[in-house]
Amino acid sequence: MEIDIGGRKIGEGHRVFIVAEMSGNHNHSYEKALQIIDAAADAGADAIKLQTYTPDTITIDSDKKYFQVKVNDAWAGQTLYELYKKACTPWDWQPKLKKYAESKGLMFFSTPFDNTAVDFLEKMRVGVYKIASFEIVDYPLLKKIGQTKKPVIVSRGMASVEDIEFAVKTLKDNGCPNVALLHCVSAYPAKAEDMNLATIADMAERFKAVVGLSDHSLGANTSVMAVALGAKIIEKHIILSVEDGGPDAAFSLEPHGFQLTVQAVRAAERALGCSQYGAGLAELENIVFRKSLFVVQDLKKGEVFSEKNMRSIRPGHGLAPKHYDEVMGKRAATDIERGTPISWDLIK
Repeated sequence: MEIDIGGRKIGEGHRVFIVAEMSGNHNHSYEKALQIIDAAADAGADAIKLQTYTPDTITIDSDKKYFQVKVNDAWAGQTLYELYKKACTPWDWQPKLKKYAESKGLMFFSTPFDNTAVDFLEKMRVGVYKIASFEIVDYPLLKKIGQTKKPVIVSRGMASVEDIEFAVKTLKDNGCPNVALLHCVSAYPAKAEDMNLATIADMAERFKAVVGLSDHSLGANTSVMAVALGAKIIEKHIILSVEDGGPDAAFSLEPHGFQLTVQAVRAAERALGCSQYGAGLAELENIVFRKSLFVVQDLKKGEVFSEKNMRSIRPGHGLAPKHYDEVMGKRAATDIERGTPISWDLIK
């Protein structure tokens, strides 16, 4: 399985696609946003991702109990409107950030949260869309994104099988050519024991899709394990310094940590390689240390090969040990010195 994301092939036989999520980690500093892009490029990411919304497009300004945030220490004690006002990325930055990211060799895309955001990103000519875990059930948004006829990456945090089927069907029914699915645990940060990474392989089989991981855990371990389980896309949050604070700081990686994650993912995919039997290139020089049949006592011409004068020992210059019974009881075709590898021409 493979999909085309903005001209980049992703899936079986292709490199893992590594996405650096900026989210609101710029803390409303345009210069920090540029520096985050620099850090992502330097770390070896393939893409930088933003989120496109305003507090008014994602919620309403209300202090009713329904809109009060009571979870996550970094978010609790404020309204949704107040939270998203802090976390949003100004829309007038985004075309400039796209141009800058592409100048650094990074693909640029975003997660829209309503139809106006999709229209805005279409004018920017983004090549792929991301759907956030919380929006996987948003039918009007799914329909709108599908109608762009662009490939889509969907995070499935909290989603049931039925939710995922609904999202994929809605996208494809409205023109989406390719859908990739990311396993995701919508906890911030996510703990290792809650990751259930086995879901990745199940998703690939169940939905016949390219799969990956949107990783809210800390460190590189879960991303590496995800690659071993078949993940072809890895997404993690990046921040210049966790000391800067902000809504997503607690589950974001600083540049060095992000770079170590990229390196670990690349090492994991190299180690996975492909199915292979027999001696690999790195093993060829050592195959000589396999066992083979050797003469271990001097033999005269016509003398019988026996347990006393023939053994299976290292190295591997003689006949393979599987010929042991064939040689046993045969006679020497010539005089043979101790330490000579046995070959067919030495057997009468």
